[in-house]
Amino acid sequence: MIVYGIKNCNTVKSALEWLNKKQIEFEFHDYKSKGITEAKLRDWCKQVGWENLVNKRGTTWRQLDESVQRKITNEKAAISLMLEKTSVIRRPLIERNGKVLVLGFDEDEYRKKLK
Repeated sequence: MIVYGIKNCNTVKSALEWLNKKQIEFEFHDYKSKGITEAKLRDWCKQVGWENLVNKRGTTWRQLDESVQRKITNEKAAISLMLEKTSVIRRPLIERNGKVLVLGFDEDEYRKKLK
């Protein structure tokens, strides 16, 4: 199982703490140090939709110029933005065997899907 995110993100910290407390093994992939591939983003978009991957509530999105925000209207534009600014990817994203299990952090959802 791989947890994708940014190590200094509070939501990611909560998720990692929950996983560690439940003694669930995982590998952590930090976008800031390891980046992310276009192919991986395309795959996730197919699974959960680009609209769910772009975190429009986060600081990175809010700091974007309005003209840039208005251009994010399709998968291609969203992937381009996520490659350029990995902090705009909703996190954490947890994947097992190439399948997205959960996006974000919700204890109830984690209890149901992560065993």
